[in-house]
Amino acid sequence: MRSNYLLCCLLWSCTLLAHAESHAPPAPINPGNGLSLEQALDLALNANAEIAVGLREREAIQGMQLQAAARPNPVATARIEDLRSNTRESTLEISQPLELGNKRAIRMQAADVYYDAATAALALKKAELQADVMAAFYGVLAAQERQELAEDSLQIAQRAKDVASKRVLAGKLSPVEETRSRIAETSVRIELAQAKSALNIARRQLAALWGDALPGFTKAEGRIENFHRLPGLEQLNRQLDNAPAMQRARLEVDTRQALADVEKTKATPDIAVTVGAKRNEELGLNQAVLGLSVPIPLFDRNQGNIQEALSRTDKARAEAAALRVQLEAALARAYEQLHSSQQAAVSYENEILPDAQNAFEAISKGFEFGKFNFHEVLDAQRALVQVKLLRLGTLLQAHQAAADIRRILGDAATISTTQLQEQ
Repeated sequence: MRSNYLLCCLLWSCTLLAHAESHAPPAPINPGNGLSLEQALDLALNANAEIAVGLREREAIQGMQLQAAARPNPVATARIEDLRSNTRESTLEISQPLELGNKRAIRMQAADVYYDAATAALALKKAELQADVMAAFYGVLAAQERQELAEDSLQIAQRAKDVASKRVLAGKLSPVEETRSRIAETSVRIELAQAKSALNIARRQLAALWGDALPGFTKAEGRIENFHRLPGLEQLNRQLDNAPAMQRARLEVDTRQALADVEKTKATPDIAVTVGAKRNEELGLNQAVLGLSVPIPLFDRNQGNIQEALSRTDKARAEAAALRVQLEAALARAYEQLHSSQQAAVSYENEILPDAQNAFEAISKGFEFGKFNFHEVLDAQRALVQVKLLRLGTLLQAHQAAADIRRILGDAATISTTQLQEQ
């Protein structure tokens, strides 16, 4: 007997442990010193508060499904007529309501549609979160490159200042040029400080997507030069039917229609069957009691609620049609932004940047030999930095446009990456 009790306790403990493990949150990924885009996506999907809210909402609707399948409870009634023992009549009845009009089945179907709608809403939140992570991650990559660019510019400014100082000491350059070189170096230091601040902000924005106030990584690992390859716009438009927002809109129509069906069933009155027994003390008899209760739908046939539900169903259909138009326009804008940004980045990479780099190197060497003044060196340096910043900006715009496409299409988007040099 005692062994059976211990065995039951052991089985119960194992059941509780398995249940706890199945509901335990996944272990967070420790990015260490580097963070990839895949790790960032995993962290956000496992720890984002909005995803947790969507999961809890879907769990709540499981309770709705359970309640929708419940049948009406029977009602027990006890009644005594005349308190005198010789003439007392005692009645005990049990009444069972019976739902007509297929109410229970339609109610269960409506609960299932609610569950599907919650699943679609969760998929939409995941698509939006993935797009936010993509945009924030490439924002960190761009901020990192901007900081590296400022550091390189500072080295160039320091080298130019050293050359200017030597030439001033040699009497080959005016002291004004040395002052300009120091001003240029100070300006670059300010730009470097701003770049570091922007990087810290970008890292915090990315970490906030999985609920960390302070980033647990020191560097985002990836190449901002990676390009996104997409099919044609017509094919992307065909993928809109599988987009999370469209699926949610269609399920909203189904939900409203299911509610309308539930309201229609309420127009059919339910009946109640009563069975009981009655004891007549005066006659000394036990009597059976049978009853049937049928409401008469003379005034209230639930017509107002039915009309409201049907109108809201039509409204949901109109909203779904309007959403399709909005998504098509947003998809076209993001596609054109991605295409134009990638073309601009290719032009910067293959044409403008090499020319600016060659011009700067030639003027810098000429300055060392006294062929150019410092003002010309400074102009060439500014032009090179400006080209690099513009190239970086177009690359970031391309990634943000790709993130917008991911936001619209979700997992239906077929996005691949390739190197900039392959274009």
